[in-house]
Amino acid sequence: MASSGEDTCDDSDTPPAVAPVADSTHLLGFSDEILLHILSHVPSTDLVLNVRRTCRKLAALCLDKSLTHTVVLHKDYEASEDKVKRLVKEVGRDVQQLSMAGCYWLSGATVEHVARCRGLVQLNLSGCPLTSLRLSKVLSALLHLRSLAIDVSPGFDASQLSGECKATLSRVRELKQTLYTPSYGVVPCCTRLEKLLLYFEILDRTREGAVLSGQLMVGQSNVPHYQRLRVFYARLAPGHINQEVVRLYLAVLSDRTPENLHAFLISVPGSFAESGATRNLLESMARNVALDALQLPKSWLNGSALLQHMKFSSPFYFSFSRCALSGGHLLQRVIDGGRDLRSLAGLNLSGCAHCLAPDCLLRKAEDDIDPAILEALVVACPNLRHLNLSAAHHHSPEGPGQHLCQLLARLPRLRSLSLPVCAVADSPPRADRAPIPPAMRAVPRGFGKKVRIGVPSVPFPGPAGPQPSSVFWSLLKNVPFLDRLELIGSNFSSAMPRNEPAIRNSLPPCSRAQSVGDAEVAAIGQLAFLRHLTLAQLPSILTGSGLVSIGLQCQQLQSLSLAHLGLMGKVVYMSGLSDMLKHCKRLKDLRLEQPYFSANAQFFQALSQCSALQRLCLVSRSGTLQPEAVLAFMARCLHMVVCHLFTGESLSTCRSLQQALLRSFSGQETSQQVLLRLDTAPRTGGNSPNPTHVVCVLRRHPGHVQEEHTQHSRRGFQAERPALNVVVFPLLHEGLTDVIRDVPMAHLDEVTLFKSRVAEEPPNLWW
Repeated sequence: MASSGEDTCDDSDTPPAVAPVADSTHLLGFSDEILLHILSHVPSTDLVLNVRRTCRKLAALCLDKSLTHTVVLHKDYEASEDKVKRLVKEVGRDVQQLSMAGCYWLSGATVEHVARCRGLVQLNLSGCPLTSLRLSKVLSALLHLRSLAIDVSPGFDASQLSGECKATLSRVRELKQTLYTPSYGVVPCCTRLEKLLLYFEILDRTREGAVLSGQLMVGQSNVPHYQRLRVFYARLAPGHINQEVVRLYLAVLSDRTPENLHAFLISVPGSFAESGATRNLLESMARNVALDALQLPKSWLNGSALLQHMKFSSPFYFSFSRCALSGGHLLQRVIDGGRDLRSLAGLNLSGCAHCLAPDCLLRKAEDDIDPAILEALVVACPNLRHLNLSAAHHHSPEGPGQHLCQLLARLPRLRSLSLPVCAVADSPPRADRAPIPPAMRAVPRGFGKKVRIGVPSVPFPGPAGPQPSSVFWSLLKNVPFLDRLELIGSNFSSAMPRNEPAIRNSLPPCSRAQSVGDAEVAAIGQLAFLRHLTLAQLPSILTGSGLVSIGLQCQQLQSLSLAHLGLMGKVVYMSGLSDMLKHCKRLKDLRLEQPYFSANAQFFQALSQCSALQRLCLVSRSGTLQPEAVLAFMARCLHMVVCHLFTGESLSTCRSLQQALLRSFSGQETSQQVLLRLDTAPRTGGNSPNPTHVVCVLRRHPGHVQEEHTQHSRRGFQAERPALNVVVFPLLHEGLTDVIRDVPMAHLDEVTLFKSRVAEEPPNLWW
């Protein structure tokens, strides 16, 4: 359908060669319904401030209530303070759902403008800087608010909340609090809570070394108004003080369990001893409520008959992570308990070493699982969408139809799956796979430690394609809509822990993992809808050719985490990784953990081809980096906002590079100065950065016209990267913990720290 003259975009600046466009294929020729669907994927700031000004038709569509009803600024890293203020001014009156989660770069004064969105029903301010007084001012204006997410930081004082603010809080039904200090936050004011989510991130010591106490103020010792509660969720970071504070929350629940409670979840790393109050709470829950979701600390479940007495009604999520749950207990207390598990969508058995094995106190890691237990689980839960079996040795016995992968292939609805590497190995070992020659294991390809003199060289193997005969290939063929896949070595532990020094030693991989290599990795290329991939501790990766297959075929890939591929101390897959990155045009997050990794110009040149890349985290014990290569990479990739580099470089080298990056790309230095420094930096051979190429990239950046050279000189990169977060620090330095505590939680939790994310929380826990 031809568009009228007043509805067409102004194409006066379009080159004649591309100006003629057939009316039938013009974007504005689509129906309004299709255009609204397309526009729903455009960031709200661009939609309202830019797209709306292109033509009259789009001006009307961009203000459609279906688009302005919900505004999401989460991960909109180009949402500067000016853009947010203008956005609120333009459409604030129409917004009912606003998510500013993780917008750590916005000032409190800017966040205060949220008060103009008086029709808000749902508001997420997690990660935003907000004092008690500012929170009071914002909430006082939001009379219709029903859902709220905030941070409770040191200095929070509930006595500073106004009467109007407390009136708003009294109507809130869903509350999510991230606690950085011992406090009840705004919970005492929320008299109608139905959903309470608590994230405990309190450190045991202050930055000055003072020990904190988990005791709260006397006036806050009794939190009321839990009787309407339906969902209680608590996730604790490591630290004794977090356990102290959560006990105070649970003490109130133990007095009288809410009758409508249907989801009770507590995620605790390590041990969390039971107390009299918690035992009373669990006994009361077993008598009075029927749950749909359950997660308890491992020490509360180990050796108890609690599960046998719990009542469930259409359960949708179970997590028994790290529990000593045997196969017999799984059958008797979960599957065969007369429960209908067809509704179960998420199941986390991470670290449950005995859950697929017969009851045996002397079971060893190399012992086989009992396929009958897994088959019973698959039959009972045919609609599973999220399954986590990582952090344990699950070895399949010989025999047709007995392999773990063959049984899991009967779950076609799976959307996310986490498996130990040894679980996907063919059993028995395939006869067509010859043992890997010792010489091939020893010789590195790419960047790593230098080749030892006297080791015979071997030809570089060709690409390894997927093997249709392997059980892993068959599994992936039967779960084509998998969105997230994790293959994590049973013995893998990251060198980047939480709230403690870096881990210097690592356990060797499972012996069965030796038969999982490039061919199995190449099989992942079948997953056309894959968006998140984690591969950790695969010692038999030789060339990285399987990574190339993934890059070519998994075009939806957005986040990639690679750790300890190949033998320790050898980076043999760099050529394959470089080829893979050429095709990852939608990749936004890359986490790479590899000892002795050389982050040089060749690596960053390959990485710069990922045009959508936003966050990079490199963790390398005894690794090196080239500062000029990092600067050139950041200048090329204009969407990069997170650069975390933890290597073996000296503290002075790391500090100099971090200061240079912040000075160059946070508005303290102009782009001209960056390019001049790149131009005068010492060259490292044929792979040195090309300043002319960098200039061309800068000039092609959207929104810059003829005056761009002058504009960049005047205001640097501040407008493009308001969310810039740079951390360059020695991995094994004693001050690492203090550095980590300053990383925004959004990046720390999603990129910097390594962890399994499949079935980590119930699906759709928060909007």
